[in-house]
Amino acid sequence: MSNWPKHDMSFLGGRRLRRTRQSAWSRDMVRETELLPRDLIWPLFVIEGQNERTEIKTMPGVERLSIDLMVEAAKQARDAGIPALAIFPNTPGELRSESAEEAYNPNNLMCRVLAAIKDAVPEIGLIADVALDEYSANGQDGLVRDGAILNDETVDAMVRSAIVQARAGADIIAPSDMMDGRVAAIRSALDDEGFDQVQIMSYSAKYASCFYGPFREAVGSGSRLQGDKRTYQMDYANSDEALREIEQDIAEGADSIMVKPGLPYLDVIRRAKDAFNVPIYAYQVSGEYAMIEFAGRAGAINRDAAVLESLWSFKRAGANGILTYYALEMARKLAK
Repeated sequence: MSNWPKHDMSFLGGRRLRRTRQSAWSRDMVRETELLPRDLIWPLFVIEGQNERTEIKTMPGVERLSIDLMVEAAKQARDAGIPALAIFPNTPGELRSESAEEAYNPNNLMCRVLAAIKDAVPEIGLIADVALDEYSANGQDGLVRDGAILNDETVDAMVRSAIVQARAGADIIAPSDMMDGRVAAIRSALDDEGFDQVQIMSYSAKYASCFYGPFREAVGSGSRLQGDKRTYQMDYANSDEALREIEQDIAEGADSIMVKPGLPYLDVIRRAKDAFNVPIYAYQVSGEYAMIEFAGRAGAINRDAAVLESLWSFKRAGANGILTYYALEMARKLAK
């Protein structure tokens, strides 16, 4: 018999919160959030060529794919229950320029992959990124004059880009630039061109973050970037400002909004969910992916457990869906 004194637990009033955690079936009964294949959006990088795939060294397991392989990836996503793909082009260097006019070339890489996937896999949603960094010679999301990012001129170029993407088969236009007024301008242009059913998923709270590094390598803009993006992407010290950005984009016609990056900004996701009755998405960005992959390979964490826990954190914070490079892998596992 123990000599330890018996403590009075009457203050619990009969409540034992551990009771519901004692077995798997009970934990399932009281689980507050779900993570399903339909919650996942798969970002993919497209390159020129035929049967071409190139590795991204800073994102182990992620590859750039040529259009024919992108079509096969779309079929895999559909079969796994993933509802949509987010497409990002790696535009060849010779087609990049200071004016980024390749962004609104109707035969550009983005438009061709959208058309190919829509033709072969019409039942999957296609989210087209709209920004100029994938087409500019300087890696900036906006047009530049004398070192300054031009807001209204950039918006004009993005509107033209959004229209050719909608014509090619984009179901959702996703402006990721953080220029003022671009949602209203794109919405008006889409409606005028008869694309009133094309949605806008606005990168409303996109922070100037170090976690984008591997992505910039993936789309070929990192080594080209001149300066930084702090005059248009958000200061990571601010969250009230994020709510103002989101409120403005909703007023301008955004159908859904995105917070980017994800894990460092769970508080912003939660605040947006509490404040606005619109679909909210989180982007588990390239740097977040790389941290999990490299830490897992080093034996510092359990990689598979970290993937699940991180994705669930977005749902717990209030996200309706998650853009993640783990989408296909996790959709298959969740389906089991």
